[in-house]
Amino acid sequence: MLPIHRALAVLAVSLALAACTSTPPPPPPVVDTTTPAQRMAAVLTAAGADDKEVSVQPVRDPQVDDLREIAGERRDAGDLAGAADALNQALLLVEDDPGILQERAEIALLQGDWSRAETLARKAVSLGSRTGPLCRRHWATIEQAHLARAEKENAASAHAQIEGCTVPGIKRY
Repeated sequence: MLPIHRALAVLAVSLALAACTSTPPPPPPVVDTTTPAQRMAAVLTAAGADDKEVSVQPVRDPQVDDLREIAGERRDAGDLAGAADALNQALLLVEDDPGILQERAEIALLQGDWSRAETLARKAVSLGSRTGPLCRRHWATIEQAHLARAEKENAASAHAQIEGCTVPGIKRY
């Protein structure tokens, strides 16, 4: 038989160990591994193209078109900063062009600048068409920015807006 002091010591250690193991550790945080390129692909998929819906395209200034083309070339070459710079120059010429704002938002998305992507896309929504592929790109960009920041409720709200961007064209017989 153990002396009383030893028995109390063993009991104290047993209770201490039991207390340590009685509460499970919290689950590890869920890590979103979606890349900016995957987010951009989701935006383009949401935009889609439907030849049965109305889609209005503005007439553009040739200088702005040149800057957009440069931005596209730089983006394709992986120079996102250069693409952003070209689009920023275009925005100095036509600051309220929803298409250019959206293109700049998409570059911000590719750069992982979620707040800027959302801000630019929201400005484009406020200035642009409420229908068609461009409208869906705006809302899909906002949705992806929210998802990247783990704001699931806000992302769901933005996703619901995408549906409202599709308006069928006039059926002609």
